[in-house]
Amino acid sequence: MNELEQDVNQKPLTWKQYLVVSSLLFGLFFGAGNLIFPIHLGQMAGANWGLATLGFLVTAVLLPLLSVLAISATHARGVYDIGLPLGSAFALAFMILIHLTIGPLFGTPRTASISFTVGVLPMLPKSWSQAGLLVFSALFFICAFMVAYKESNILASIGRILNPLFLLLLFVIFLLGFLSPMGHANAQKVTLAYHQAPFFNGFLQGYNTMDALAGLAFGVTVVAAVRQMGKTTAKSNAKVTARAGILATGTIGLIYVALIWLGATTLNHFKLSPDGGVAFNQIVTYYLGDFGHALLATLITVTCLTTAVGLIAAFAQDFHRSFSKISYHTWLFLMTLTSFLTANFGLDTIISWSTPMLMFLYPFAMVLILLSITSSLFHRDPIVYFWVVLLTSIPAFFDMIAAFPPVVSQSTWALALRTFQLKFLPFAAIGMDWLIPALIGLIIGLTCHMIKRNSAKTRTAD
Repeated sequence: MNELEQDVNQKPLTWKQYLVVSSLLFGLFFGAGNLIFPIHLGQMAGANWGLATLGFLVTAVLLPLLSVLAISATHARGVYDIGLPLGSAFALAFMILIHLTIGPLFGTPRTASISFTVGVLPMLPKSWSQAGLLVFSALFFICAFMVAYKESNILASIGRILNPLFLLLLFVIFLLGFLSPMGHANAQKVTLAYHQAPFFNGFLQGYNTMDALAGLAFGVTVVAAVRQMGKTTAKSNAKVTARAGILATGTIGLIYVALIWLGATTLNHFKLSPDGGVAFNQIVTYYLGDFGHALLATLITVTCLTTAVGLIAAFAQDFHRSFSKISYHTWLFLMTLTSFLTANFGLDTIISWSTPMLMFLYPFAMVLILLSITSSLFHRDPIVYFWVVLLTSIPAFFDMIAAFPPVVSQSTWALALRTFQLKFLPFAAIGMDWLIPALIGLIIGLTCHMIKRNSAKTRTAD
């Protein structure tokens, strides 16, 4: 992409323009899982909700912010560019896996299935559940397609209309929860996992938001929106994106803290729910009765729709760039159609099969994000990327197998791999076994980089 020497708009952006970009980022990040998973985390953590919250904020707030900054720091135009130091084949494979995960296989269908299951299904007779999901998901994805069809409409539609409505609805629920709490969060029962490692279990729970993966994909949408404001050079575009990203993710972090606390307080009145969607429905019903169902349906649908628009747009933009023979609008249609079909498998199926892919992809995403941000320190040398990613891939593969539904994870060969993993990889029991191999890879990669650099200096001196 050719950059102009000067911005089209050389004036500093106003605070209102920063708020618009931040609102765009907020709307793209905060979706289905961002409502239900924090509440469920609060219920599971109980009195240990504070430590669990800190872990959750690392992967659900800090990491997504770093993913946006990685796009800015490397002047990347999407997921493909983040993986490019490892070669075009890896970059293409990484981009496809990211987009399939947050896109038509798991993330995007989840936006429709969660909004239906939590907001609409409780108001329907049980016999209408499958037909209701079919009709609701069709209308849902038609709306998402129409908003994303023209790229110039994404900023205006999400940033100026949907998000203020969402914030207003969410504020009502928080206000009622704080004015009349169900119980004391610090006095609630703690599940076994959160007795032993509340921070790390909160850390892993943050994977479910998919926001670090989404941040890599959304970068292209945000950069394009900032360019529309006249900030066309790489430096100024990155500066605006970083500032807006801090504001957006900081706001999301505050909402997460409130949701997790709210989830913990529910244990005084309700049993531990199977998922945060049930708990959220219970919270709204407790405070607002039957009217709460309608409010919840609106809230969930609005926040999920904003995320769906961003996902299908980012998917179409990145795939059109890599496979340019197929137009943006064709990719957009294919993405929307596939997401609609997958959504009709139901929420439980989508979540159970998405977890293994997240356990596999998140370690790669974390190391690539951190390498991208610090790449100027080692001149983005591919050898550093190679060793870090290579050694990260081994525990990431083991974690993926262990996270599959029982049909896979309880097979003889999978149990043998799990035994090996627990015996030889430190921190495997808490899902952090990728950390030490990644650090070892970093040491090897930086050593190779320094040796190569010193050899080059010696040859130049001779």
